[in-house]
Amino acid sequence: MKLMPLWGMILASSLAAAQGGNRLTIEDAIRIGREQNRLLKISTVRVEAATAKESEARAALLPSLMFEGSYGRLSDVDPFQIMVPAFPQPITIAPAVLDNYAIRFTLRQPIFTGFRLQSNARAAGYLARASEAENENDRSDLKLTITTAYWTMYLAIEVKKFADENVARLLSYQRDTENLLKAGMADAKNDAEVAAMNLNIVINNPLDSSIELASSPGDTSERPVEGSPDNLTRKALEARADLQAMQARLQASEAAVSAADGSHWPQVFLSGNFYYNRPNLRYQPTRNEFKSTWDVGVAVEFDLWNWGATSSRAGEARAAATQTRLLYEQMKDNIGLEIRRNYLAAERGREKVKIATLAIDQAEENARTTRDKFRNGLATSTDLVDAGAAVLQARTNFAAALVDRELANARLEKSVGELR
Repeated sequence: MKLMPLWGMILASSLAAAQGGNRLTIEDAIRIGREQNRLLKISTVRVEAATAKESEARAALLPSLMFEGSYGRLSDVDPFQIMVPAFPQPITIAPAVLDNYAIRFTLRQPIFTGFRLQSNARAAGYLARASEAENENDRSDLKLTITTAYWTMYLAIEVKKFADENVARLLSYQRDTENLLKAGMADAKNDAEVAAMNLNIVINNPLDSSIELASSPGDTSERPVEGSPDNLTRKALEARADLQAMQARLQASEAAVSAADGSHWPQVFLSGNFYYNRPNLRYQPTRNEFKSTWDVGVAVEFDLWNWGATSSRAGEARAAATQTRLLYEQMKDNIGLEIRRNYLAAERGREKVKIATLAIDQAEENARTTRDKFRNGLATSTDLVDAGAAVLQARTNFAAALVDRELANARLEKSVGELR
């Protein structure tokens, strides 16, 4: 009998619904994704690395204390002796010390480096701020990705549910529609499974984890978009994390130019050493015992000629700064275009929901009229199937409109810098 495949499909769908899964709201999905997503963890580690780099660059401005210890065994030589006429044996002035021990502590403080170290520290600080802003932008991107995956799964489940309802309602007319329904059910089931796997991947759940969605688009999408496109653009220029990151990178590139120019200047350092050696050659004659000495001095380093390497590094830094500045200006222009596009999409999304609501009312009224005609013999089974399919299509379009409205609002929030 041809009824068995359809009944089997309905039974499998019912069992799957009965088994259920983990109830997951959109807020829970975002929270879990931010806790488990590997790409976001990588972004967080980048912030830690940039912060450590900043600390390293600032440490170069401070005094450094170094320790050095050594031991050496020398070849045997005759001691330094003199002959005195009144004494039959030579007098040893400096014995041959074959075991040499040296301990040194060095304190070094930069005094003037052509502002190179200060510029490096500022550049590292700006890069750390850029990494933090990029991490915030990655969190925002992940939220939008999870939101998209969540509502895509919602739409796929709604389409499957409508298809199930249509199958149950049209079983009595399965001879005309069985093959079409089989194909539609298979596509809807596959779409729902793929959407569930995609959401599991985004929130780093096992691929075959069962999820039951607990949120619906109407819960969060009724709020209007506040402000005109111009006001939203001005707000985005202040709030967008990716723009803040690019601005910080621009400041870092400008500081890098200053650091490269600093190499044209002499480098002046103050240093001091404390020695504890055996023997200590500062003491004469040489004694085979530990003696301490110290010294303090100023060192000046200056590249007299390096075949233009310093100028080349400065030129490279200026070119990088110019490139970053152009990218920053281009990003600001793109933000204005992005906000206007998403603003119009959000407005269009609300209109689509209103139109889809009217379409459902019309399709259901047409289906009711067709059923009455069918009972009175004024309509064929084909007319009834077409009317039912129209209701299914209208409900599917309504669910798609709700999801489109939700995603359009999320994209607008993201472009303004409010999706955090």
